[in-house]
Amino acid sequence: MKRFAAFPLIFATLASVAAAPQQGGVAQRITGSWRLVSVVGDSRIRPAHYDRPTGMIVYERSGRMAAQIVTRADRKPFVKGTAAGTLEERAAACDSYMAYFGTYMVDEAAGTVTHHLENALLPDLRGRKLVRYFEFQGANRIVLMPQEDGKGGTVTRDHADYRLVWERIQ
Repeated sequence: MKRFAAFPLIFATLASVAAAPQQGGVAQRITGSWRLVSVVGDSRIRPAHYDRPTGMIVYERSGRMAAQIVTRADRKPFVKGTAAGTLEERAAACDSYMAYFGTYMVDEAAGTVTHHLENALLPDLRGRKLVRYFEFQGANRIVLMPQEDGKGGTVTRDHADYRLVWERIQ
């Protein structure tokens, strides 16, 4: 019976690691809500045509995050309403939208922020880690550059040619 007494402590420790509060200089700077300003380059993970993309990413002090991106400005509403959307309408809606949420960790030394996805619009992203190089542009802009190469490997910061530019929402 005594060997099971440690389980509540282990579970409490694991739960606290999942969404550890972010502290420190960069983690403090990244905390907040950001509006997508532009996308430069082509995603190696999910190629999409970006036509005036919009989006929002939120980093909470608690270590939680959420991101949503609309890739096309010309998204069409479903002809017969949401509940009666055709397969084609639903596919077009899914292809022009990206959303996920989870926790995040900042690695100041590496210049990266890692998104630990709990769930996403695309089910195959559930449980994945998305590593983003970051660089600040002034006080109110941050550029995130995916580290993934789309083939199971990574690219170095110097070769990260896909950039999402975000502006702090005041």
